[in-house]
Amino acid sequence: MRLRELLDDTELGLLLLVGHDDHSSADGPLDRAISAVATNDLADPGRFLTGGELVLTGLAWWRADGDAESFVRVLRRAGVTALAAGEVEHGLVPHDLVRACRRHGVPLIAVRPETSFAAVTERVLRRLHRREPGGPAGPASMASVASLAALVERHRRLLADRAAPDSVLELLRHTLGLDVRVLSATGRQIAGARPPLPAKTAAALAARHLAARRAGGTAPHTVTVGARLYSLVPVPVPGPGLPRQAAELGDWLLVMESDTALWPAPDLELLDRTAELVADARSAHEQSKTARNDLADRSLALLHDNSVPAEEIPIRLRSTAQAVVSGVGYWPRCQFVVASGERLGAGPVPAAALRVLLEEALVQEDGPVPVSSEDIAATVDGDRAVLLVLVPEPSDTRPDPALDHAALQRRLSAALARWLGPEDSVSIGVSSPVAEPGDARRSLEQAHNALRIAHAAPERVTVRGPEDLTSHILTLLPLIPAEARRAFAARLLGPLRDHDARHRTDLLATLEAFLDCDASWTACAARLHLHVNSLRQRIARIETLTDRDLSRLETRLDFLAALKSG
Repeated sequence: MRLRELLDDTELGLLLLVGHDDHSSADGPLDRAISAVATNDLADPGRFLTGGELVLTGLAWWRADGDAESFVRVLRRAGVTALAAGEVEHGLVPHDLVRACRRHGVPLIAVRPETSFAAVTERVLRRLHRREPGGPAGPASMASVASLAALVERHRRLLADRAAPDSVLELLRHTLGLDVRVLSATGRQIAGARPPLPAKTAAALAARHLAARRAGGTAPHTVTVGARLYSLVPVPVPGPGLPRQAAELGDWLLVMESDTALWPAPDLELLDRTAELVADARSAHEQSKTARNDLADRSLALLHDNSVPAEEIPIRLRSTAQAVVSGVGYWPRCQFVVASGERLGAGPVPAAALRVLLEEALVQEDGPVPVSSEDIAATVDGDRAVLLVLVPEPSDTRPDPALDHAALQRRLSAALARWLGPEDSVSIGVSSPVAEPGDARRSLEQAHNALRIAHAAPERVTVRGPEDLTSHILTLLPLIPAEARRAFAARLLGPLRDHDARHRTDLLATLEAFLDCDASWTACAARLHLHVNSLRQRIARIETLTDRDLSRLETRLDFLAALKSG
C-alpha cells in the first residue's frame, strides 16, 4: 500500500504535516510503500522496527520540547515509511516533532482525536492482505479471500430475494479497500460507493465501455480517464437477448479504479463472483420491469382498439392496472411519452433502443423530474417508443407536477451524442398528465400530435408537449396530412413560381421577405435594397397573380402557411 492511498481515505481524515511531494522527483514521499503497521510509544523503538512500517504513536514518550529529535533519528535509521502521531494526548502534534521530521525527511501524519489507531491499522492491513499485484499469496491473504468469498455467497442468496447490491459492494470496499460502482451505459450510477463519480468522468467511462464493446474488445476493459486508470467489467445479461442497440444501451458495468489485469487469480475469481451477484440484482430488476412494461403493452392495445366503447375505457384500464401491478386497483396518474428517430440514410432508429435511452434519461439523479425506474412502463409501437411515466399527485408544494420538457431535451441531447450520428435526429411528444383513465385515449393522441410537431423542428433532438399544440396556429400544420399541405401550397404559390420561372423575377422571395418583415414597407424595402415604390409594384403584381389582398391578416396567414408547407 502506498502512503498516498492511506491519505486519500477521506473517512480516516488523516492530515499530512511533513512529506508533501517534491514535484522535481518522480518518486516522492507519498509513493513510499507501507509494508507493516507498528504502534509504539517507547522513547527508543528501534529494536522493534525492520523498515517500511507506518509507525503509530500516541506521544506518551514526549514530555518537553527537544524530545523528538532522538526519536525521529531512530525512525530514520530504521527506514520507516512514515510516522503517524495521535492528537489525543497533547491536543496537537508538538512543533519540535514536526521540525525533526522535516530535518530527517520522515513523513509525518496527524491522527485526529476521533480517529482510532485501530481504524488506521485495519485499513492498512486490509490492503496488505490483498497483496501487491502478482505477489505471493500468503496464508493470511488466502484466508481473507476465502472468508470474503463466503460472505459474498451469503449476499448472493440475499439477492435472490431482490436485495440491493450496495451491501456487497460496500463489503468489498471495507475488506479490500476498493471502491466499486455499478454504472449504466449512459453513466448513471445504479449502485456502489458514494459520492458518485463526477458526471463527466462517469459519462466518459460509459462512452469508453460502449466503444470497446462495439470494437469487440475482451473484457475487462482497462481505460484511463483524467489521468486515472479504471477497469470496466460488464455485468452478464440476464434472460433472452435484446436487439444489439437496445442491449448495449441497457448494459450495466462494474467500475473500479484499479488494473484488474494485474490481479492474482483468487482476486479475479472473487471479482467474477461479484459480477455474477450484480447480474442477479439486474435480473430481479428486469423481472420487475417486465411486469410494468406489460401494463404499457396491454394499455396501449386497449387504447388502439376502436371497437371498445369510450365509456368502457376507464373500467378496462383500472382492471388492467390491477391485473398487472399487484395491489393497484386504480389508474395511476401518468404522462405518455412517444418518441421516434431517424438515422441519415439508414431508416428509423430501432424503437427498442430508443425506449431504453428514454428510460435512462428520465431516471438520472438530475433528470427532468424525480422519477425512478419503478415509475416507468415502456413498450414499442411500430417504429415508436411509448412510455407511461408515473408522476406525483398535485400538492401544496407542487400544484401541477409534470415532466419538464426543456430539462428532458437537455438530458436526451447529452445521451444521444454518444450513439447517434451528427445527421441523425430524435423527436419526442409528451402528453399532459392523465389524471383519470377516461382521459387516456385523448392524452395518447395528444402525445402523438406533439410528436408530429416535433418532427417539423430543425433541432437534432426535439421535445414537444401540449402547450406547443396551442402556442401558434402554424404549429398545427404538421397535424394536416402532407398531401393536403402540398396541394394547398401549390394552389396558392404556383402562379408566383410560374411567373418567376418565365420572367426571371423574384416575386416569391419578395413575398417571403415582406411577411418576414411583418408587412412593413420600409423594413422590407431596406432588406431587399429597393425603393418603396418598387416594392409596392411587386406586391401589387403578387396580389394580381394570386387574386389575394395582402393587407388582410388572413391572407398573410395563408401565405405563411403555404410557404411553411412547400
